[in-house]
Amino acid sequence: MDFELSDEQRDIQRAAREFAEGEFPEVAREYDRKEEFPREVWKKACQLGFIGLFIKEEYGGQGLGILEHSMVMEEFWRVDPGCGNILLSVFGSEIIQLFGREDQKKKYLSPLPKGEAIMGTAITEPDAGSDITSIATSAKKDKEDYLVNGTKQFITNGSIADYLVVICVTHPEAESRLKRFSALLIETHRPGVEATKITGKLGIRASDTAELNFSDVRIPKENLIGTQEGQGFYQTMQLFNINRVIAASQGVGVAQGALDKAIKHVKQRKQFGQPIGAFQAVQFKIAEMATWVEAARALYYKAGWMIDHGKVDPKLISIAKYLAGEVGVKVANEALQLHGGYGYIAEYDIERFYRDAKIVEIYEGTKEIEKNTIARELLGRF
Repeated sequence: MDFELSDEQRDIQRAAREFAEGEFPEVAREYDRKEEFPREVWKKACQLGFIGLFIKEEYGGQGLGILEHSMVMEEFWRVDPGCGNILLSVFGSEIIQLFGREDQKKKYLSPLPKGEAIMGTAITEPDAGSDITSIATSAKKDKEDYLVNGTKQFITNGSIADYLVVICVTHPEAESRLKRFSALLIETHRPGVEATKITGKLGIRASDTAELNFSDVRIPKENLIGTQEGQGFYQTMQLFNINRVIAASQGVGVAQGALDKAIKHVKQRKQFGQPIGAFQAVQFKIAEMATWVEAARALYYKAGWMIDHGKVDPKLISIAKYLAGEVGVKVANEALQLHGGYGYIAEYDIERFYRDAKIVEIYEGTKEIEKNTIARELLGRF
C-alpha cells in the first residue's frame, strides 16, 4: 500500500478541518449540555457534501471511499466528537448500498446526502449486547407483510431517524443460528414504533441515542433488504467491517484533538519560571502521545484503503479499532493530566474530550470483542 494521500484526499481532509473548526467550537459546549443533535450544523455539512461521501453519485453521494469518509470523521472528531457524529446520520446506508435492491437504493439512499432524511441501524438489544445471535426482535409473516415485535437498545439516531435498518429474527427454526436473521427497512412513522431518547450519557451527548420498541409494526415484504431472508447476520458483519474502521478514525480524531489541546496548553502554562513544555517529563508525554496517534492513524488508513480496494481483512480492522479506542482514551487521559486542575472543569474542552473518548472502546464491538476477532483470525476456532 502507498501511504501517500492523493491531492483529492488532502483537499477533502483540509475542507473537513476548516468546516469543523469554523462550525463546531461556538456550539459544541451548548449541544453537549443540552444533549441535542446539532441539526443546523448537519444541514450545512449536507450542503457542502460531507454527509454520505461513500454513497454512489447516482444516489446523490460523492462516490468516494470508506477511507475518505473516515478521514472526514477524524477531522470532525478532532474538533468535537459530539458534533462530529453528524456523519453517522447515514449509519446503515452501507447495508442498503451493498445489499439493497435498486428501488431501495433510490428511495432510501438519495435523501440522505441532501439532508432530507436521517437513518440509523437497530442491532443491539437489552439482553443480547455483543451476542448478535441472541437477538430476539421478531419479524413474523402475516400474509404479505411482516409483523415486527421487540426492543432495541443504544440505537444511534434512534429518536431522530426517519427510517432504520432493523435486524430481526425471521427464521427461528433455522438449524444454523447465523441464518435466522434478516434486515428490514422500517420507517419510524409507522404505527407501533416508539423511541425513547437516552439522556445522561457520559459523552458524545450531541449524538442522539435511544431505546426503540416495536409493537406489531406492519412492514411490507418489499422492505426486506436483499433477495432472500436469512442474510441478516452476514449483512451485519459487513456493516461492522466498515464501521469499525470509521470508529477507529473517531478514536484517532479524539486523540489528535486532545493532543492539540495539550500541546497548546503546555506551551502557555508556566510553572517554576518557564512553560511546562520545557520540562523533559512533559516532553516525553507529548512524544508518547504523538507516537500512539500516528500508529493508530496508519492502521485505520490501511484498513480503510483495503476495504476500498475490495480486500476486507477482519483481523486488521479489529486491530485498528482496538488500538484506536485505547489510544483515544489514553491520550485524552494524559492530555487532561497535563492540564492539571484546569482540565477538570468544563471551561476547558479537554474535560469533554475525556468523556467523549471512552465510547470508542464500547460501540461497534467492544475492545474485548475486537480481541476475540483478532485471536480467532490468528488461531482459528477451537
